[in-house]
Amino acid sequence: MMHHPFHCLAVLLLSLFSATALALPQQEHVPGGIAMLKLSNYTPGAKVTFEGKRVAVFKYRDNWVALAGIPLKQPPGAAEFSVTYPNGLSLNTKIDIQPKQFEEQHLTIKNKRKVNPLKRDMTRIASESQRKKKAKRHWSNTPPQVDFIWPVEGEISSVFGLRRFFNEQERRPHTGLDIAAAEGTPIHAAADGVVLEADDFFFSGNMVFLDHGQGIISYYAHLQRIDVKPGDVVKQGQPIGTVGQTGRVTGPHLHFSVIANQTLIDPLLMLPPKQALASNPQPAQTAE
Repeated sequence: MMHHPFHCLAVLLLSLFSATALALPQQEHVPGGIAMLKLSNYTPGAKVTFEGKRVAVFKYRDNWVALAGIPLKQPPGAAEFSVTYPNGLSLNTKIDIQPKQFEEQHLTIKNKRKVNPLKRDMTRIASESQRKKKAKRHWSNTPPQVDFIWPVEGEISSVFGLRRFFNEQERRPHTGLDIAAAEGTPIHAAADGVVLEADDFFFSGNMVFLDHGQGIISYYAHLQRIDVKPGDVVKQGQPIGTVGQTGRVTGPHLHFSVIANQTLIDPLLMLPPKQALASNPQPAQTAE
């Protein structure tokens, strides 16, 4: 008889990841966080989903682990993993999502067109939005790369999840991590991947999307220069561009975002520990 693969979820995962290399993902069962599941009886080819969206599965030591991003809009309470085996057997388990409050952030954007675009800008913005959505939903069967490194050296000037107000107009929450650095500073691939997009976008400026396998995607915005093109295979640490201030920004920096199962998550959970916020941070520099 097949055992349920999700028993003792929290205890198993804490013991599995507490002594791992620093760059392995960290769990946080909150909106914008990460949930990881040890699959005790996983069979390669089985499909694992979280709240209906397929998630990445990777092998760590002798264990198979599923990694799910938790949407910022996820309400507190139960959320469900499901695994479907090739023989049709489906097993489910639930985790408890805790509430999280995010701070507000008020930015003054000098280029008012980047806050209230002109009518002629809207066609471009709509087209670019579809390209971004396509990249966000991209799925490849490549074994996922989840052992990330910091893409650039610098202080954190804005964290994930902040409620954003541009010229006192409320916009979507901040969906990435802003790292302040001098213009022209090299930006490196956070993990091995394939370039999905590399182009100039109205709000994001010069931007690169990297596919790291099975729905794990990173993107890098406001670049001064892009050094890769779609289809390029890049290695972890390889330069992909330089820090700039293109698009909707208040100064030079890198906006770094991470996607899992079509969900934007807190990049800090994918990165080796570092000072979470600059000791005397400058005003946030991105309007991504």
